[in-house]
Amino acid sequence: MTEIQRILFENQDKKYAIFQANLTPNVSRELFIGVRVPKIREIAKSLYKKGEYQEFLHSLPHTYYDENMLHGILISLIKEYDVVIQELENFLPYVDNWAVCDTMNPKIFKKHKDVLLDKIQEWMKSNHTYTCRFGMGLLMGYFLDEDFKEEYLEWVCKVHSEEYYVNMMIAWYMATALTKQWNTTIPVIESHILDPWTHNKSIQKAIESRVIPEERKNYLRSLKRKH
Repeated sequence: MTEIQRILFENQDKKYAIFQANLTPNVSRELFIGVRVPKIREIAKSLYKKGEYQEFLHSLPHTYYDENMLHGILISLIKEYDVVIQELENFLPYVDNWAVCDTMNPKIFKKHKDVLLDKIQEWMKSNHTYTCRFGMGLLMGYFLDEDFKEEYLEWVCKVHSEEYYVNMMIAWYMATALTKQWNTTIPVIESHILDPWTHNKSIQKAIESRVIPEERKNYLRSLKRKH
């Protein structure tokens, strides 16, 4: 057992491990230690502050889900943009679930949006499920407000996948775009450019929003398609 694994097992919550395993069915149950995310963040901050994380980041692949979660959170703490990108390039091929993918959110990206877009495009074109999902998640998180451009909707619409977790992110992106950029996004829904499942899931998630007015929700309901 490595020193990192020992620390994680010292903070094990077996009931939480079962809970996490149920939320992430594509990862084997025995790979969940059961460390709660706030505790993993605490461990990550401690390792980062002490500078005791480089060896861990370079010891891929990890065995446990919790190690991957720790890895993603550690990357998110790094303050040098180029280092973050390199660490993501090393790690993304090993990401095998939505939870680790969606937890990664390097704060340094806020200061480098101009160059980040090129990486987002590159990641979105990946055939690896969670690399593609990660790219779309960044596009949704950083470029749906004042930095939004209509072409970003086109980037998302060009993603074609049979993977559930990719299509769920497309739906999540479209639903969020409907809350923030309605006038530009609703023509995409009206055009039926998305496959029926993703189209309907986008509408469903938008209808669940508390931000979209009821009259718009009613219109969205009228746009649902039969599979």
